[in-house]
Amino acid sequence: MLTILLADDHPMYRDALRGALMLNIEDLTLLEASDLHETVNALQENDIDLLLFDLHMPGSTDLFGLIHIRKLFPEIPVAVVSGIEDVGIVSKVMNAGALGFIPKTTRASEVAEAVASILEGEVWVPEKMPSDVTDFDEAFAKLAESVSSLTPAQYKVLCFMRDGLLNKQIAYELDIAVATVKAHVTAVFKKLGINNRTQAVLIASQLELEQPPSK
Repeated sequence: MLTILLADDHPMYRDALRGALMLNIEDLTLLEASDLHETVNALQENDIDLLLFDLHMPGSTDLFGLIHIRKLFPEIPVAVVSGIEDVGIVSKVMNAGALGFIPKTTRASEVAEAVASILEGEVWVPEKMPSDVTDFDEAFAKLAESVSSLTPAQYKVLCFMRDGLLNKQIAYELDIAVATVKAHVTAVFKKLGINNRTQAVLIASQLELEQPPSK
């Protein structure tokens, strides 16, 4: 029996994906999650063979959700499903540890083919993507590895720094003490091997994703 976790906050797309997989794959159990917290819980509580993961779920800011999942569950293969088919994003996704990138426009039969390939240990991206999109980018892979050491709270602080907020403003947004923000900033700098906000902004900007088309 094969168990796949569908992690996407859009119920209609989960239904479509469920139909595509049930129609084409036998002996299949499908579980669902609608945000990063539910995804982590499902991965902890179940024996999952494959995670189909939407980058833009609540709690999954930019690429952090994928990086966080790969850090916590390195043995579970992950394929990203996305409404954005940008070559640069696909390259980053693959270098952050995904084994596949499945656009939400992919036909049902092709989704099943992609899943089968990934479960066999192969990398899958749409044929229309450039051949070098899965090439290893050592610099970005190292960046993803360093970011994986951050906690979700620390990553939120990093994103607020990218947006130009001061510690007092970050404290207000997160409803925490300024001293706590300062502690997070210090931890972020240490974990990322940097020593100022300009460097933090550059790192966070590399992980930032454009928003998908309106659902």
